[in-house]
Amino acid sequence: MSEDTIFALASGPGRAGIAVIRVSGAKTAKALQRLGVKLPSPRVATRAKFTDPATHEILDNGLVLWFPAPHSFTGEDVAELHIHGGRAVIESLMAALSSIGGVRPAEAGEFTRRAFLSGKMDITQAEALADLVDAESRAQARQALRQMGGALKELCDDWRHRLVLALAHLEAVIDFPDEDLPPDVADKVWGEVRDLESRITTFLNDKHRGERIREGLSIAIVGAPNAGKSSLLNALARRDAAIVSATPGTTRDIIDVQMEIGGYAVTLSDTAGLRETTDHIEQEGVKRAQKRATEADLKIALFDGAAYPVRDAATEKLVDENTIQVVSKADVLNQAREIELDTGENMRPTHFVSALTGFGLTALLQRLEALIKQKFDAVGSATVTRARHRKALEECADALARAQKADLPELAAEDLRLAAKALGRMTGRIDVEDILDVVFREFCIGK
Repeated sequence: MSEDTIFALASGPGRAGIAVIRVSGAKTAKALQRLGVKLPSPRVATRAKFTDPATHEILDNGLVLWFPAPHSFTGEDVAELHIHGGRAVIESLMAALSSIGGVRPAEAGEFTRRAFLSGKMDITQAEALADLVDAESRAQARQALRQMGGALKELCDDWRHRLVLALAHLEAVIDFPDEDLPPDVADKVWGEVRDLESRITTFLNDKHRGERIREGLSIAIVGAPNAGKSSLLNALARRDAAIVSATPGTTRDIIDVQMEIGGYAVTLSDTAGLRETTDHIEQEGVKRAQKRATEADLKIALFDGAAYPVRDAATEKLVDENTIQVVSKADVLNQAREIELDTGENMRPTHFVSALTGFGLTALLQRLEALIKQKFDAVGSATVTRARHRKALEECADALARAQKADLPELAAEDLRLAAKALGRMTGRIDVEDILDVVFREFCIGK
């Protein structure tokens, strides 16, 4: 760990009523004294006048908090300077700290990196902190808080503990074949290995739920030209994001709108109308629409209410278990109901909506929210949220599978060691130096 004492603005940049500068390292107490601040009682907000170390000019009048090691976020001596949030005040305090020997501005993620190196958190918790800072929806924040609470860490630590114990028993069988070991030792080892492989494989079979919540879900609106896709997009987004025209083929490329549904970050996409056409540009738009529909987490299959009950075949082909069926232009239909049950084989609800009057939009949003929660919510459970997690767990599961097929117990033991090593990389127990820079460079300054 660096011997430098670091500092950074921990609050957001720009003009504000209050700003917070965080300082961490062995020279934190010295830095406070050089700023004219008497060391306060631990964890007690104390009034202080901050002065320039060279001129003794008063720079600001605010609060200081002192967190002596090891009872701090980084495990080092930490101080927080709560000052007025004007740019001039912030810049003068930052310049004053920079003038103190052994004190320098922090690099991105350096506070959290020091917390990891001090054993205050593992890598999954550090990544979760970054996710919490970046969270734009309630679901993303909930997932990050679960991860920060150690849900994934505890699960991986338990798996690794069981695996290391099984490996120790297998090596005992290998190293002491003539000893009077219990006859069922080997059976217990392989029973444990099979159980671990099953649990990890099941855990990975989650349809990338955690990654999708972290990155945001995608919903594509598909349908024939003039079915009302752009109008529905604008109505759901509550703004004119897409051009609405009676001319077929107006939307030729995908139009994305960022919004939140039920606390989940969602990208809602308007796509080109599905039809046969000789226009090369429109043909490309149709290809992109079909591709987006295939890749989206959910689809809204929109059927033209003016043609109801006839449904266009191209849209009908895209209906699957991830699709909500919607009929547009409910204002022109006679005796239209907000929701009715499809009489076809799939027996899925069909929603009737009107972008013009707002009819059915609330019910449609409620249905979207319920479907999102059903497919992606994971309250109280650990989740895979990054490609790094998935790769390490896949390597672990593969090694466990190989161990059970190994011709020699020595080869099986090596595979179990590789499996334990993969789990260790998850939380940072082993072989982490090569990934630390990748993890922490994603952080903002001051974290």
